[in-house]
Amino acid sequence: MTLNAIDAAVVIVYAIGIFALAQYVSRTRRGEETDSEDYFLASRSLPWWAIGASLIAANISAEQIVGMSGSGYQIGLAIASYEWMSALTLLIVGKFFLPIFLRNRIYTMPQFLAERYGRNIRILMAIFWLALYVFVNLTSIIWLGSIAVTRVAGIDQDVALFGLGAFALAYQLRGGLKAVALTDIVQVTLLVAGGLMVTGLTLDRLGEGQGILAGFGRLTSELPGHFDMILSPDNPFYKDLPGLSVLIGGMWIANLSYWGFNQYIIQRALAAKDLKEAQKGVVFAAYLKLLMPVIIVLPGIAAVLIEPGLARPDEAYPSMMRLLPTGILGLVFAALCAAIVASTASKINSVATIFTLDLYARFRAAPGAAAPEGDVAAPQIDPGASHTQAARERELVRVGRIAAVVATAIAVLTARPLLGGFDQGFQYIQEFTGFITPGIVVIFLLGLFWKQASEAGAIAAAIASGLLSLLFWKFWPDLPFMDRMGLVFLASLALAVALSFVFPAAAARNRIVTADVDYRTGAGFNMAGLGVILILIALYAAWW
Repeated sequence: MTLNAIDAAVVIVYAIGIFALAQYVSRTRRGEETDSEDYFLASRSLPWWAIGASLIAANISAEQIVGMSGSGYQIGLAIASYEWMSALTLLIVGKFFLPIFLRNRIYTMPQFLAERYGRNIRILMAIFWLALYVFVNLTSIIWLGSIAVTRVAGIDQDVALFGLGAFALAYQLRGGLKAVALTDIVQVTLLVAGGLMVTGLTLDRLGEGQGILAGFGRLTSELPGHFDMILSPDNPFYKDLPGLSVLIGGMWIANLSYWGFNQYIIQRALAAKDLKEAQKGVVFAAYLKLLMPVIIVLPGIAAVLIEPGLARPDEAYPSMMRLLPTGILGLVFAALCAAIVASTASKINSVATIFTLDLYARFRAAPGAAAPEGDVAAPQIDPGASHTQAARERELVRVGRIAAVVATAIAVLTARPLLGGFDQGFQYIQEFTGFITPGIVVIFLLGLFWKQASEAGAIAAAIASGLLSLLFWKFWPDLPFMDRMGLVFLASLALAVALSFVFPAAAARNRIVTADVDYRTGAGFNMAGLGVILILIALYAAWW
């Protein structure tokens, strides 16, 4: 399959337009230069709509569209729990986590750890997150994106790999987070519109002239097993989605870590104009998450009837795109590319942020000087030497751009060796990020809400999470990874609490201020949150 001239023209117009828009919003006034806060946090000026759209654009990419659709092909609607439970998680993040992060003007998650616990855990977790983002997240997005591009456009997959990586890098290289976030509203609009077209046309085809609702009815009647939201132990995919664990177990660990303590996600909310704007942004994102299974999972389920016997589940979504008419195919293909590019650019920017602010800036504070504990974006060298500080800011931005280039190159070169043998890319991501996720949640929850938590306990939790997960994975392979995350979380939590009593931290070590944090939210947030909860209850009641 290849794109015809009209479809190719639509894609080219999109690529030129979104690149031009990214460069336009990245511009600075004459005589001004981009500093580290501009580049890494969009000058802390993002409005709610940019925050909400950027959260979804960073999240929804090839591993979601291609990977989750592939899981829908094999498993069914149950995979939608990742999306629907995320909506509830976003409400928790907005109400309880963001007030603390924004009150303390946090730049990065490793910086929070330094302010709360000390320097050592900052370095440990910064290195971990860099490895995770480059070797798991970036590689998976680019790899699964290249599958879709190859399947739809007929381009050689290696060419697609390099092309996607290069475009995403160039797209955000100049403006950083501002270029990404302020163009994401266009990306998300295109993603939602294109996804709804795919869903509508696939269901209409199944309806055989009777319409979309008839097509959906055919799906539910002919594939009832694909509409079980809570899988029973005898289901062949129970190990991937182990029953009630998706509601009350390990999925909460994964979601809290991803939406609350994940740099390339939370960075958008940290860049908000104020707390209220950030909270409105996460509510907007929560409603978009409720919609995502309609445009991602349903086409994968429909592919079971339309394209049975696919060689790889991850081919389900690209196969459904072949049903689209000329022109519309180009638009939807552009939407898929938009999701890949936006999410890749977000992760590239976050890699650059963590490397620059948490590693480079810490060790390069000044000639012969150590970085102060809890240092942030630009350590103060000499408050009276403005020209020195300006040079320092230019250096940080330059280092961030170099880190972005290097990270992208590594991800492109390692994508095939790491993911070429996996049938479901989405499950690959969940399986291997789950090794350290329980420890991350322990560290941050204790750091946010328990003053006695110490660095010794936090480091022990991080190490124990990885080791225990590896032991369970090796010696108890039949244990669903979601249940494994729950067990490892409890063990890591107990260890962190015990060691915090044995090796207590000095009171002065904790620089995070929580005494004056107000967790109350406005009527708008509360009503919107109640709406999310009621919709979730209805969805699970309908397909229990």
